[in-house]
Amino acid sequence: MTTTKKPTGSRQTRSVATTGKAPSRGARKAQPKGDGEGPTPAIPRRRASVVVIGSINMDLVVRVPHLPAPGETLAGSSFQTLPGGKGANQAVAVARLGGRSILVGRVGDDAFGAQLVQGLRREGIDTRHVAKLPGTRSGVAVIHVEDSAQNSIAIVAGANARLRPTDLRKLESLIAKADAVLLQLEIPLETVRAALQIARRHEVFTVLDSAPVPPGGLPATLREMDILSPNQSEAALISGHPCDTPDDAVRAADVLIERHNPGIVVVKLGAQGSLAHAGTGDPLFTPSFSVKALDTTAAGDAFTAALTLRMAEGAELSEALLFANAAGALATTRMGAQNSMPTRAEVERFLRRAQKERSSRGP
Repeated sequence: MTTTKKPTGSRQTRSVATTGKAPSRGARKAQPKGDGEGPTPAIPRRRASVVVIGSINMDLVVRVPHLPAPGETLAGSSFQTLPGGKGANQAVAVARLGGRSILVGRVGDDAFGAQLVQGLRREGIDTRHVAKLPGTRSGVAVIHVEDSAQNSIAIVAGANARLRPTDLRKLESLIAKADAVLLQLEIPLETVRAALQIARRHEVFTVLDSAPVPPGGLPATLREMDILSPNQSEAALISGHPCDTPDDAVRAADVLIERHNPGIVVVKLGAQGSLAHAGTGDPLFTPSFSVKALDTTAAGDAFTAALTLRMAEGAELSEALLFANAAGALATTRMGAQNSMPTRAEVERFLRRAQKERSSRGP
């Protein structure tokens, strides 16, 4: 059954979980290939608009042989300052993947702030709603990346902490016109809640990337988003259950559905792939792609942005997850956060190559 109505809270996305589709204004559904080997990428009639509300940071990245233990001093092999922040990363990913990317955020009036905004504009992102706050430092993240590509991150919010619910109420018409709203937790939680409320009021599709998990867990007031997307460690922290395998992810997702009533939970399982679960029906597990990973810092951001955009374009859920897995995998093959975000052409080329390799191996 096809509907032209925009998604409305959890009830609409329960339907997405069942039918595998999310409605979108002006987008064509992905159609299965005749050979049954997978979905053909949809060609949107127009660019889907995604309003990303989130953090903008400068990442201070140190390459180390292994992540330091408490009290341990390590000699790093390199140091870089790179643009980051989960909101900015996801905005860049949406833009490179072909969406109309609109970022709402805050930076300081320091050198980092000017560099960050300039970089976002070069990516073609609408930054008219990124305010520079006088007398405030921009957000920073200190990132250790070990040789295995795993990382640890410490964040100082800076200007990000001053994005308020009142700021979003002034942008209600912008949110109301969006095909999707994409949120994370590096801005004040009350601002995230306000964004969800405004989007629900206007029946705008919402995706919440539940990172980083607040010290007290995910507040019960953050609920009824269309997609809740933690990674496996976040899913374990929020649910109180291990999340090491796809079966674990189903059990953790059940807890998240009961507590937060999302339409669907999509758990990012790293090298294993991803799992989507709506609490009813069979969960949908999508395996990962094999790549040589250099840096996993922004793989989750690439995944979530790609998933959001494809759902906003009206793709099948299964195709959107496959596309998101490919985007996340490609992001691990490059150093840095925004630098690692792949383009639409790169993801589609990667998927064609993977499909050809799978076909050559036979059943």
